[in-house]
Amino acid sequence: MTVNLFDFDLDGLTAFCEQLGEKRFRAVQLFRWIHQKGESDFSRMTDLARSLREKLPSAATLNTLPVLSRQDSADGTIKWLFDVGGGNAVESVFIPEDDRGTLCVSSQAGCAVGCRFCSTGHQGFSRNLTTGEILAQLWQAEFFLRQHLKRTDRVITNVVMMGMGEPLQNYSALVPALRVMLDDHGYGLSRRRVTVSTSGVVPMMDRLAQDCPVALAVSLHAPNDPLRDQLVPLNRKYPLAELLDACVRYLPHAPRDFITFEYCMLDGVNDTPEHARELLHLVKTHGGRGVPCKINLIPFNPFPDSGLKCSPRAVVQRFGQILNEGGVVTTIRKTRGDDIDAACGQLAGDVLDRTNAAQRMAQRREAPIRIIRPERPA
Repeated sequence: MTVNLFDFDLDGLTAFCEQLGEKRFRAVQLFRWIHQKGESDFSRMTDLARSLREKLPSAATLNTLPVLSRQDSADGTIKWLFDVGGGNAVESVFIPEDDRGTLCVSSQAGCAVGCRFCSTGHQGFSRNLTTGEILAQLWQAEFFLRQHLKRTDRVITNVVMMGMGEPLQNYSALVPALRVMLDDHGYGLSRRRVTVSTSGVVPMMDRLAQDCPVALAVSLHAPNDPLRDQLVPLNRKYPLAELLDACVRYLPHAPRDFITFEYCMLDGVNDTPEHARELLHLVKTHGGRGVPCKINLIPFNPFPDSGLKCSPRAVVQRFGQILNEGGVVTTIRKTRGDDIDAACGQLAGDVLDRTNAAQRMAQRREAPIRIIRPERPA
C-alpha cells in the first residue's frame, strides 16, 4: 500500500523514511524536492541515495488534484476548480498584487456553518479535505504559476485559509498543512503571512494558539448577538463575549499584535451608522480593555437566491469612517476576481450536496433577516 507524501509534515515524512530504513536527512532532502523544487518524479531527485529512489515508487505517491477548470480574471486573479472525488470539487484562488501573491485555499468540500452571505455554505457540507488535498492546492498553484509566469523564485508569498469550508472544523488536517507552509525546508512562509479564517470555533482557536499560532482572521459580521445569530449560526454556540475572550487569549501567541475582524457589508442589515458605533464600542470596551484589532469591511458579492444586497459604496465608506475616527484601523477590501466568481463569499464549486441545502435555502427565503436596531452605547 502506498502513502501520499503530501499528507506529511516534516516529522511525518521523517517517520515514513525511518520505516524505509532511511535517516532524517534523507527526509529533509525529499521534503525539499517536493515543496521547494516542485519535483514529483522520484528518479529526478538526484541527491537522494539510489536505494531510496528505487524504494519510493512502490511505497509512495504524490497525489495531485485533477483540474476541472481554470479561469483567469481580467484583473489577474486565477481560480482553479479541483476534483477531490466522489462528485466533490473545491476552489482555490490566486490574487496577485504588486508586493505579494496570495493564495486562498479551501479546507472542506462545502461548509457546515451556513453563514447567510456565503455561497459555499448554501451548498451544504460534503466532507473534510485531507492534509494532502489542502497542500496539493498550494503545490499545484505554486508550480503552475512559476511555469506560467516564467519565474524560478517563489510566486505565492501569502496563504489565507479563506476558501471553501471552516478550517478549524478540520483541525487535524489543517495543522500539519500549516506546518509544511511554515517549514524552512518547505515553503518557508512566515507566520505573519499565513492566515487562518474562522467563524468562531472557540475551543479550536485556543488549540491553534498552542499548536501552530499563525495570523488569525475572525468572521464577525455583526456587532450584537441577535443579529450575528442570524448571519453566522455558529454564534448560537459561541456568542460574541466568548468569541472575543478567545481572541484576547490568542493574541499573546499570535505573530501580530492584533486580530483581524472580517465584516461583510449587507444593505439594510448590518451597515447603519448605529451598527458602526455599536461595533466600535464592542471592540474597544470588551473585557474592560477592548480587543486590539483591525477591521476589514468586505463588500457583499451577490450570488443567486441569497436574498441579500451589497451596501452602497457611500454607506460602506461612512461605516469605515466612523470606525477609523473612533481609533480602530479599518480598510475596505478591494473586490478581486468577481468576474469569475472568485471574490470573497462566492466560492461554491461543484459540491455534492448531502445536507438538503436546497430545502434549507427555501426556508431561509421564507424567514428573512429581522432588522435589529442597535442600542446606543452608553
